Amino acid sequence: MEPVDRSTIWPYDERGEPRQFYYSRVAHPSGVAAETELGRRENGDALLYASGMGAAITILLAFARPGTTVALAEGCYYGTSKLLGLLDGWGISYVEYDQTGPPPEADIVWVEAPANPLLTMPDWESLRRHPGLVVCDATVATPVYLRGLDEGADVVMHSATKFLTGSHDALLGATVTRDPERSARLREFRGTAGIVAAPDAAAALVRGLGTLDERMARHTETATELARRLEAHPAVSNVRYPGFSGLISFDVEDARRVETSTELILNATSLGGARSTMESRHRWEGDRIPAGLLRFSVGLEDADTLWADLEQAIGH
Repeated sequence: MEPVDRSTIWPYDERGEPRQFYYSRVAHPSGVAAETELGRRENGDALLYASGMGAAITILLAFARPGTTVALAEGCYYGTSKLLGLLDGWGISYVEYDQTGPPPEADIVWVEAPANPLLTMPDWESLRRHPGLVVCDATVATPVYLRGLDEGADVVMHSATKFLTGSHDALLGATVTRDPERSARLREFRGTAGIVAAPDAAAALVRGLGTLDERMARHTETATELARRLEAHPAVSNVRYPGFSGLISFDVEDARRVETSTELILNATSLGGARSTMESRHRWEGDRIPAGLLRFSVGLEDADTLWADLEQAIGH
């Protein structure tokens, strides 16, 4: 890899005109390199942001206005619903709906493929017929398992903090579109608001994309096996797994006891890293999800070793 250029300014050319890079809030070399590679993977125009939520707020700043209604997938990432709730004072409202069926009338339809942590998938056939702007959060799927623009989404977003970088060491978000006008509007809001990704985070994405296919195959293989074993465990009442990627959620009677009893699996938030993590989501999300739900992000560790840790934590 090229060395990370952490400059904030670059000199103008001999005519006094800006070159490709002149101020890092607009663009910088590491960011463009990562955007180019992610855009190639998604077959679209990628932009990076300071976080996944930075990408989300930029989408809403760019395409919502007072009076906009957003149809939001039930069971999706809690931060998205919280963000939309905070925007109520700006005249932006939202309604949650079951994304496995047709969306209601709305200006923007916001889905997750799959939803985090309930792991449902959108009804793409209905979404293709919907007249509103379709935004797909593909954080868990990654472009290895889904290219949302091919399925009918107008804007794909990622919390690249997670599987795309895969190392729990970079805070980063991304959007991808194929419409030049939408891309330009997102770029203008991002640069003006200063929601730009840092060079080191962008460089982490370039590294992560280089191993993405191999990592996602390993996540999927291990998660598939662990989901099978969890389904057979007498103390587990419900297991959710979409059949790909590394995210499982399952229900137990005492989630707090289980999450604090693991030894290898880290009791922490976030997901998508080489190190497995697990947490009760009820502490954050309340009654919108089951009280006993545990979100388990399967890392790159050995499946039998992870199962031994899970089994002793769950008990009988």
